[in-house]
Amino acid sequence: MPSVNRLHEEFKGQGLEVLLIAFRESSDLVKRTVAERGYTAPVLLDASGDLTGRVYGVFGPPTAYLVDREGRLVGRIVGGRDWKSAAARDVIRGFVHRRGP
Repeated sequence: MPSVNRLHEEFKGQGLEVLLIAFRESSDLVKRTVAERGYTAPVLLDASGDLTGRVYGVFGPPTAYLVDREGRLVGRIVGGRDWKSAAARDVIRGFVHRRGP
């Protein structure tokens, strides 16, 4: 997930908030994993997986969700991605600079 760390650092001052969500895991395991892997984005924990599954349809990682400024789910990307690629950066820039619904 180094490319997610870079994405978080690059765009955090431009309105993009990157949140990592761990679900169906213990808080101890999540804390240990975050420390070992050096994640810089905030990590949220849904220990039961109920909220992430019910609200956003998360059933298996990795899945990226694009949520607009009003909290609406506007995109979902299933599977790992190379977030440092030019194509990924273009998608994120377009999303960050998008206005309105």
